[in-house]
Amino acid sequence: MPQMTRIGVALCLVLVAGAAIAQVGTNRPDPVPGARPATVEHIKIHGRALEGNLEGDAVDRDAVVILPPSYGAEPTRRYPVVYALHGYSIGAEQWTGEIRVPQTVEGAFAKGTKEMIVVLPDAKTVHNGSMYSSSVTTGDFENYVARDVVSYVDAHYRTIPERGSRGLVGHSMGGYGASRIGMKHPEVFGALYIMSPCCMSARGAGGPPGAPGAPSADDALAAVKTPADAARLPFGLRAQMASAAAWSPNPKKPPLYLDLPLGADRDMVLAKWAANAPLAFVDQYVQNLRQYRAIAMDVGDQDGLKVDAGKLHDLLDSYGIANSFEIYPGTHTSNVAFRFQDYVMPFFGRNLEFGPSAH
Repeated sequence: MPQMTRIGVALCLVLVAGAAIAQVGTNRPDPVPGARPATVEHIKIHGRALEGNLEGDAVDRDAVVILPPSYGAEPTRRYPVVYALHGYSIGAEQWTGEIRVPQTVEGAFAKGTKEMIVVLPDAKTVHNGSMYSSSVTTGDFENYVARDVVSYVDAHYRTIPERGSRGLVGHSMGGYGASRIGMKHPEVFGALYIMSPCCMSARGAGGPPGAPGAPSADDALAAVKTPADAARLPFGLRAQMASAAAWSPNPKKPPLYLDLPLGADRDMVLAKWAANAPLAFVDQYVQNLRQYRAIAMDVGDQDGLKVDAGKLHDLLDSYGIANSFEIYPGTHTSNVAFRFQDYVMPFFGRNLEFGPSAH
């Protein structure tokens, strides 16, 4: 197997492994005594950055907004905002179930975290995930999050509309998105938390028989001619379609508008995919990362993604960029709700700017 093929297989397997685990349930923390109720709003946010996307993904996207308990009672108070990105194969609504919001947000406040607004944008596409990337095929989800969602929230809620009062967090594919968007948009966000990120690197190792890149999988991908065909693929191969739509778009190949790592195009496509791995491009954004007030990462000790998360931590350390990194007991998703309540929310409570009226 040529080197670039091995790289592509491994990259897709990292995505698939994390995403497949994301289908299982997560443990729910016990309710915190005395926690006051938050208000949950289900809204639509128009994506100018998504207009004209070739695969026809929705331009008006769902989002979930969690307003802190004091929001209605204190009409002059303004709040920082945390933007939380979901993983592959789920949308914003399913993401609320994984991280058990609003309970975990209410619990964090009851435990002493300063109140803030939490926003869960949706980035699910026809192939079940945008990779939070910029593509003519899917639309520019990178700038949808960094520009459209942030602008909408600042215009419609009582936010503190400054980078120091905005946090970005994501899990799995969302962790990839948080790292990618965080590296490129330090003018928008002031603190960054990366949870169990997928797709950090393109590693040189092949997969088992039947994995993406194996002959049977290549045949199945080559047979896909329409979005309906793609929807019938097994989970792992749909993830590969999502990767292609995000990282190897092709506006001259309707109706899918993407290039797959097959035949004569294999090495070219896999090179594009490898170029979208954060461990490959982080060196270009060192000065951007230095602008963050705080950066944190975590991953479960039973999660295969812990190796690459550790590599990102080590690389940031090598550049002298302050960041915390924790390997905690758990699988890819088992304790993500506990982490959101007891680590993610307090992290932003310590590191965002709350203004003079904050309690």
